[in-house]
Amino acid sequence: MMETLKKLSLCISPSGHEKNIREIIKESVSELADDVTIDPLGNLIVHKKGPGKKIMICSHMDEIGFMVTFAEKDGFLRFCTIGGIRAKNMVHTKVVFQNGVVGVIGVDGDIKEDKIIFEKMYIDIGATSKEEALSMVGIGDVCGFYTKFAIMGDHICSKSLDDRIACYIAIETLKNIKECPNDLYFVFSTQEELGMRGAKAAAFSIDPDMGIALDVTNTGDTPEAQKMVVKLGGGAAIKIKDSSVLCHRSVVEFLKNTAKQENIDYQLEVLPSGGTDAGAIHLSKEGVPSGGISIPCRYVHSPSEMVSMHDVVECTKLLTAVLSTEI
Repeated sequence: MMETLKKLSLCISPSGHEKNIREIIKESVSELADDVTIDPLGNLIVHKKGPGKKIMICSHMDEIGFMVTFAEKDGFLRFCTIGGIRAKNMVHTKVVFQNGVVGVIGVDGDIKEDKIIFEKMYIDIGATSKEEALSMVGIGDVCGFYTKFAIMGDHICSKSLDDRIACYIAIETLKNIKECPNDLYFVFSTQEELGMRGAKAAAFSIDPDMGIALDVTNTGDTPEAQKMVVKLGGGAAIKIKDSSVLCHRSVVEFLKNTAKQENIDYQLEVLPSGGTDAGAIHLSKEGVPSGGISIPCRYVHSPSEMVSMHDVVECTKLLTAVLSTEI
């Protein structure tokens, strides 16, 4: 279990550059489904056929990261962000490019701490000239956080658990389902961090009867945290709302009732800001009743995202039970 999670988490595949993580997932699911395809936007679509209604289960496989925009004459690299990242939290963070080159994010020396912005930051890859830097990485190359995968009791701490932990849950659910009354489309989507782009294309193509997004959500269980009832160890978080979607009441009730019937630990999620692929799915064509199963996660969009394995197990149980029930 941990080796699979570690492999998924540490893979460097920012939005628009999902090939590496897609190959890892494809290898894991190829024998678990009736059909595995890659659409023009790079989504991995895993079809497990059934006689009933179409359900689209979406876990995004991209991650936040950085892209090189310019090389200074002394070898330092300027960059832009891929996805939502706070500049002040990135100073002296290590990053790694897809070719293995490691760098450190620094900030121009004359910038005060409260004025730190990405336009005044650079990546130091150890190069001493522009020519050397561009021989190591190129303009447009991308990188992600360079961190270790840590097990902390019941908790796991690593980069990119948003949303690789949901990809793991989807894979485990595929393993659990033998016979299914529904027609299942597991989508490992691209470019979620840039506006749910992959999910939008996949939902249009699949035209599902119901959509379920799997993604992480913030918690309210750390000192002085935002007021949220979601906490690590509280079980699967059933989404009610985020900035991208008001979940369909029938889907919310379906998830809640299933959790109660199966004695699955769950909590309710009202996320003040942020969105998931459900935001794209529910607006596809004439509209799709959609909801979400969320994994509580501390320190989202940082190099040290943290989840509870108890919650991961409960989310897997809930998704398995939901998909095994005829809709």
